[in-house]
Amino acid sequence: MSDWLADELGDGYEQRTIELGVDPDGEGDVVATLVRRTPPSQPRAAFLWVHGFSDYFFQTELADFFTERGFAFYALDLRKCGRSRREGQTPHYVSDLRLYDPELDASLAIIREETGGLPLVLGAHSTGGLILPLWLDRINAGPGGAQGAGVAALLLDSPWFDLQGTALMRGIGTQVIRVLARFRPFDRMKLPPGDAYGTSLHADHFGEWTYNIGYKPLEGFPVTYGWLNAVRRGHARLHRGLDVGVPSLVLRSDRTWYARKHRAEVDSSDSVLDVKQIARWTGCLGNAVTSLPIAGARHDVFLSRKEPREAAYAAVDRWLETLELPTEKPLEQPVEHSA
Repeated sequence: MSDWLADELGDGYEQRTIELGVDPDGEGDVVATLVRRTPPSQPRAAFLWVHGFSDYFFQTELADFFTERGFAFYALDLRKCGRSRREGQTPHYVSDLRLYDPELDASLAIIREETGGLPLVLGAHSTGGLILPLWLDRINAGPGGAQGAGVAALLLDSPWFDLQGTALMRGIGTQVIRVLARFRPFDRMKLPPGDAYGTSLHADHFGEWTYNIGYKPLEGFPVTYGWLNAVRRGHARLHRGLDVGVPSLVLRSDRTWYARKHRAEVDSSDSVLDVKQIARWTGCLGNAVTSLPIAGARHDVFLSRKEPREAAYAAVDRWLETLELPTEKPLEQPVEHSA
């Protein structure tokens, strides 16, 4: 692993490369990138954020929120995503969601070492909201369970819990995807183009956020059969029921509105996922689950307009109070943080 280096987000942010070796999917050597924000002087807990598809970490407001509440904040750009994608690699491609386990395991180890084993709250958006519960379920099945590994809770922002469309289309479509993934895994699916969600977010269009569109294109990255097959296998595992071993909060919009080009409804709806599917499958996480719709939220609840965004943060505040995390970090457990 590399040392901590300056991150593109500027002052207060550093990144560390996690070397993962040869890609099992045959696209050279792969890495992941852990980003951290300068922590409070005496953190009481830690937080790790994992992005979704066609995404990476840039949400400094989210980092500020948790830092102001005494958390040491970290975020992970997964292999072939954002800061971690190398030349010649297919954006976000994995043939199995389990392939993310090494960078998640490594991040957990780094955070526990740096914070002296403080309680860790995990957070994720969209596809990350499927990846994390599957990983956490595997950890919880091991000695000591998830809490024994230092995980205290799970926060999910519009997690991808099922494939959009009718039950018939999901069934037939999944079988087609499975066959094509076997023979043509890197082929791109022929989907209608659209940038409605991307333009609703970016400050150069209809939004208020500035980010690297090379990492997060306005129209999103192409979807491949092999990657979508991995996601569908993850969905099937979730639907059989998980036990993440810790309390969860699941946030989502209160409605879905699909569009390929921007229109007003996109700014107050989930234009990517079916929120009814999120509500339906949330109980499959196991343990204590709080499911909460946020009126007027976008697909990424924390990138919504001001009013729903504030409502989401207020909901997180109330939930954090129920977790009974330490009010402050013991002085005998200092955080080591380079200048």
